[in-house]
Amino acid sequence: MKNETENLPEKLQGERRKVAALLAKAELKELASFWSNQAEQPQVDVLRGPETGLVMVRGRIGGGGAPFNLGETTVTRATVRVSSSSSEGLVGHSYALGRDHEKARLAAIADALWQAPQSREIVERDLLQKIAQRLDARATQRRREAAATKVDFFTMVRGDD
Repeated sequence: MKNETENLPEKLQGERRKVAALLAKAELKELASFWSNQAEQPQVDVLRGPETGLVMVRGRIGGGGAPFNLGETTVTRATVRVSSSSSEGLVGHSYALGRDHEKARLAAIADALWQAPQSREIVERDLLQKIAQRLDARATQRRREAAATKVDFFTMVRGDD
């Protein structure tokens, strides 16, 4: 079976990984809002799922130690085929933490729409940029909160030696 990413130019294959990462971090309300605001909603055929299962999470101590199995987490995945007047049979995939089937389905639809040159800009402007902005704002807020608890230690010299 041929991998769908082989149909994309090499530059876009790396971009699709970034898109998949953003879609995995999307909230259901962002995905639902994007889908409901589409002028033309293409036909969507569910190929697999959405289905929920467990995956093993691995970690490292200190970032450089040997990997170890940390535990299992719940993941939902979906695969859909999107067909419209401008694109025929694009397949989208998604994986998301948790059990939200609708989120996984909508993320897979967004992945498929991103692959079509005609709708890529719309997906990036109306969905992906908003997700990235929300994540950046959250990261900035966490940095501010961490900076507020920073303690600077210094040593005073007791006398001359």
